[in-house]
Amino acid sequence: MRRVTRTALTFAALTAVLFASACGTSKPSDSAGSAGHRQTRLYGTDGNMSSSFGDLLKDTPGVLAGMKGTTPLTPLTDEFKRRLHAVDPTLTDYNYAGESYDAVIVSALAAEAARSTDAPAIAKYIVGTTVGGTTCSTFKDCVGLIRQNENIQYRGVSSLKRSGFTDVGEPSTASYATLNFGRDNHIDDAKTEFVGAGEDTTAGKNEPTPPPASANRTGKPTALKFGGLLPHTGALASQGPPMFAGGKLAVQEINEAGGVLGQPVEWVDGDDGTSPQVASATVDRFISAGVQVIIGAAASGVSAAVLPKVVAASRILFSPSATSEALSTVDDKGLFFRTAPSDKLQAKALADIVMRDGAAKVAVVARDDSYGKGLSSGVLADLTTAGLKAGNIQVLTYKGKETYAPGDRNTLFKPLAKTIAESGPDAVVIIGFDESALFVRALKDEGMTFQS
Repeated sequence: MRRVTRTALTFAALTAVLFASACGTSKPSDSAGSAGHRQTRLYGTDGNMSSSFGDLLKDTPGVLAGMKGTTPLTPLTDEFKRRLHAVDPTLTDYNYAGESYDAVIVSALAAEAARSTDAPAIAKYIVGTTVGGTTCSTFKDCVGLIRQNENIQYRGVSSLKRSGFTDVGEPSTASYATLNFGRDNHIDDAKTEFVGAGEDTTAGKNEPTPPPASANRTGKPTALKFGGLLPHTGALASQGPPMFAGGKLAVQEINEAGGVLGQPVEWVDGDDGTSPQVASATVDRFISAGVQVIIGAAASGVSAAVLPKVVAASRILFSPSATSEALSTVDDKGLFFRTAPSDKLQAKALADIVMRDGAAKVAVVARDDSYGKGLSSGVLADLTTAGLKAGNIQVLTYKGKETYAPGDRNTLFKPLAKTIAESGPDAVVIIGFDESALFVRALKDEGMTFQS
């Protein structure tokens, strides 16, 4: 289990560290690798910073040792992790488990506040359940307050622990973890640091309006159903287990507390396949099954692709991990929400880490999709703002696909690796999913060595 051994940092503190490193930290080692290349430090993002990703390189022991990266993550208690393991004893990571859990809890509380399981009615109360009322942190406590006609502000286990949603339905503040791979290609929990981002002043200001006078809690409303539009397969399959566990745990605890409007809630399992086509077929099945709240999709591009269909059916799409900045302004008719913070915040956190290590020449390699392009653009802007010359930053992209074959190591990633090896950066930022393992192998094929 992940344990926190370092004091949480603020961005102000990171700025101080950055200033100190710029003044007194020596540059990374210029020692040559096996093919005469400078040693390079690897950096990753939420799509590849996990022990399950490291397992994809288990035949290359220690290849990821020293790789650093960011992921939206709030320190999770051992007790919460224990509850997750009761749902899935095989968990090795917790990325986005808290975000999935909170997405379900907030939706259930909003349904109780709206006195309805109709999706558009629930959507009107989602932001309001996180701002402006009595603070509560469990479904049982919060739903008790709602049933006493009190407004609440839910403080959960993800970024909602810090502050409420903005008016567009996403976290106003966030917590990021700086993760480090150890020599076993797994995350070294002892080196994990946490940093805050965002401003709680951007949280929504309006408390929810009371439901219509005709609404009441008598009779039996339609049961609230959640659909898990999360990755069992595809390029994010390794990231799926903690998200499924978080969602299922929330459903279990809601039902233990009496359900919503006197009815047990249901979880309908599905797969987004990290693919618009697979996700679209799953959405069709959810709609036919009467699912009101769809938890997913995991990837930003997949979420954007299925959102029009979800909106047309008047259902809610609530992603725990779609981080593209573009989703903040998407035309969603008020039906899209996310517990994952925008990549606008993650880009700053990642750029700070790279600069703290004294990088002077950086290569950024990203998927050519909304996630990769948005985050790489943000990292580029934040690196230049931090003082790195634009001419010392190389940005390369590769085709985003639903699945990658072993042969892509040579056909897709070798040309990128060759370009990077020839330019000799001291930092390589990899913005991708499971296919990042093929790119790491391609870098090794070019004789590059990684700083641990």
